[in-house]
Amino acid sequence: MSVWTNKLLPFLRWRDRVTSDNLKADFMAGLTGMVLVLPQAVAYAFIAGLPPVYGLYTAMVSAVIASLFGSSWHLISGPTAALSIVVMSVISGLGDFSTEQYVGLVISLTLLTGLIQLVLGMFRMGSLVNFISHTVVIGFTAGAAILIAVSQLKHVLGIEVPGGLSMMMTLEHLGSHIDGLNWVALQAGLATLVVAVLVRKISRKLPHLLIGMAAGSLTCYLLDPAGDAVAYVGALSGQLPTPVLPEFNFATLQSLASGALAVALLGLIEAVSIARAIAVRSHQQIDGNQEFIGQGLSNVIGSFFACYASTGSFTRSGANYDAGARTPLAAVFAAVLLALVVVTLPQLTARLPLAVMGGSILLIAWNLIDFRNIRHILSTSRSEAAILLVTLFSTLLVELEFAIYIGVMLSLALYLRRTSQPRVTQVAPLQQTERRHIRNINRYQLEECPQLKIIRIDGSLFFGAVDHVQQEIRRLTAPGSGVNHILVIGKGINFIDVAGVEMLHQEVNRLYMMSGDLLISSLKGTVMDELKSTGAIEFLGEQRFHDTPRSAIETLIPQLDQDRCAICTKRIFGDCPPPSGV
Repeated sequence: MSVWTNKLLPFLRWRDRVTSDNLKADFMAGLTGMVLVLPQAVAYAFIAGLPPVYGLYTAMVSAVIASLFGSSWHLISGPTAALSIVVMSVISGLGDFSTEQYVGLVISLTLLTGLIQLVLGMFRMGSLVNFISHTVVIGFTAGAAILIAVSQLKHVLGIEVPGGLSMMMTLEHLGSHIDGLNWVALQAGLATLVVAVLVRKISRKLPHLLIGMAAGSLTCYLLDPAGDAVAYVGALSGQLPTPVLPEFNFATLQSLASGALAVALLGLIEAVSIARAIAVRSHQQIDGNQEFIGQGLSNVIGSFFACYASTGSFTRSGANYDAGARTPLAAVFAAVLLALVVVTLPQLTARLPLAVMGGSILLIAWNLIDFRNIRHILSTSRSEAAILLVTLFSTLLVELEFAIYIGVMLSLALYLRRTSQPRVTQVAPLQQTERRHIRNINRYQLEECPQLKIIRIDGSLFFGAVDHVQQEIRRLTAPGSGVNHILVIGKGINFIDVAGVEMLHQEVNRLYMMSGDLLISSLKGTVMDELKSTGAIEFLGEQRFHDTPRSAIETLIPQLDQDRCAICTKRIFGDCPPPSGV
């Protein structure tokens, strides 16, 4: 099979795994996945402000495309809670629309999201998600969970809330209208929540959401047999998704571009993170670029079949692996079984109260908050804690797509802050041993030469880091310190850019004016090759580059002030001249 065939039809890579035993295992995993996704798809569509059938369509079409064109054998894609509320936030922020207009914009957003993801995958930008810190994802998800929970309180309490209100305005409105509380809705919602929690505690393999929703619906029926006290989701269409043409003109593109980029980034972060988490257990190697392509195609093709933006689901992917799935055909089986349910049981949601949906979504929102990691971050790192809190409160207080951008910028700022301050460690030879290995002076309580400082740099010398390193060198060789020679041990340097070379040149000239010098040893072969190709070694002076610290020290010792050496008793180096009088 050619490389191009593998890239264009990645599902052919695992065709040898399609055996009769694996098909049976995939079918059972698919059946488990269908039972799990049925209530979730309805709930997530509800969060996105869409009729439930669109969540079911997304769980069919998008899930199949993503599984066939991604690289993970176990990742299950489809509607998710966090992505659903971002979709709702993006479209709602554009104005008030009729249901038909709203659905049309959501589908257009899905197409644009998929195109962005597809382009990123085709240009092999899969490593982009590595720059989004896990802390940002935790903070954003926790904030999204709070927004989701607040948005569902109106259904659980049975209180009408005007559209377009912020979280704080929604809470204020609910508080001021609490006398209009609908007790039937509240009891049905609480019954859903309590039963689902109890079932989950009994066994995580049971469909706790489905059982909870059944218990809540039964409670509502017993309290209100006539069905007049609460609002209901309504029956499904009983039809499979048919091809539709998304609206995609320039005006639509312009209005949705910012939101689509945010949805695309969040979707990719979720999908690749989940795929890698499952791969740790399955020992499978994940191709981030292929996952980008799979997610992009699932949204592009899905938009032509009335699907909304989808990504990987941690709950369903984990359940898929635990249920014994062997290949991505498990996702295909789940989608086919779900399609049969939609066609044969359209009345399934006809008497499903909105309060019951709200109760199940409250549980979903609670499960989105990673309390364990939040406690760990808050107790171990002040900088990470600040990023977590900023991302969380940004999610609560500004539009969600901009909260994602804030999180991305914080991740990049954190990365740049760390890389711009490479560790500069003072080292010296072990004076107690014959070979005199170079070690950390603080850890081994080592003496240093009064005229020469040896430093080890762990990090790259690039434009963002040169100022930090230069300040450290100048601090060690400040006037009055008596130090005018520097030896840089560069085995921890991964690359040196033009700014790094220029900084080294400045320090060479400065130390020369102080009758000193700067030497570099132990650079990696790849770094040396690049410096040679750019002419940097000739620019700085070939004599300043050495293979080992010992070679560099032997070169530097004759350059030291011999009068000072004569009265020095430290004998740091084995080649030090004997003190005077000896």
